[in-house]
Amino acid sequence: MRVAFLGLGIMGRAMASNLAKAGNEVAVWNRTPGKDVEGARSAASPADATREAEVIWMCVSDTKAVESVLFGPQGVHESLKQGMTIADSSTISPSATRQFAERVRAQGVQYVDAPMTGSKAAAESGTLIFMVGGDESSIEKLKPLFAAMGKKIFRMGETGKGQAAKLVMNLQIALIYEGFAEALTLATKLGVDVEALVPLIQASMVHSGVVEYKAPFVLRRDFSPNFPLRLMHKDLKLALDAAKELRVRLPGLETVEEIYDVAAEDGQGDLDYAATLTLLEKWAGVEVKGVSA
Repeated sequence: MRVAFLGLGIMGRAMASNLAKAGNEVAVWNRTPGKDVEGARSAASPADATREAEVIWMCVSDTKAVESVLFGPQGVHESLKQGMTIADSSTISPSATRQFAERVRAQGVQYVDAPMTGSKAAAESGTLIFMVGGDESSIEKLKPLFAAMGKKIFRMGETGKGQAAKLVMNLQIALIYEGFAEALTLATKLGVDVEALVPLIQASMVHSGVVEYKAPFVLRRDFSPNFPLRLMHKDLKLALDAAKELRVRLPGLETVEEIYDVAAEDGQGDLDYAATLTLLEKWAGVEVKGVSA
């Protein structure tokens, strides 16, 4: 299949590479030049990448970036043709997603929102989980591409529902991790060995995939970005914006988002979101670490 892949960040570059390895004809573009993907053509603009494509796949930073890639100067809209399909694996506003879909459908182009979960390691290994919004025929067309990049697809409903699902997934991840970080901080202050605490957590009803994934990084104090704090912060704001639109109160998320505000002000935006732990440590006057740190 001829694919234009737009956005070569932590996730996108690995995803585009897996598409090329699967035998697809891939053209790639990134806002910051200099990122190549083996087996893919590097394009000068989104319009250039899209020119001969059957599928346009996006994975960029936020709602404004998606709008720019689609409709800005030298954007995708300049090369759209009837029968093309756009898939967006960015995490953006559900309501904006619906608006973008309406605009391209006027040109005979289908639109699927396909954010994913699994972090950097899953992008590299091709084991992402996609939560998808769109009509079934469009999703069916994309299944070989999903299979090259991931292990599961969950259709959540019509266009926009994939983005909605992603926001509520990241809401849970942020709150679960915050509970874990606060538990580690208090445990350290109380003199409990955190190396002994983590196996207890995982053997009990507190067991969590978030803890399972993050604990080894935290215990060796590795906050290099698998999922940058600035992007999680963006997603939490999107969730709060969606809640505000619908008059839903999310008091737990409101509190956690304030912690992300302080972390961003503290210069932690490019670290992994697990670095919110360091704020708790600072306030408690302790440092959480395992014996290998």
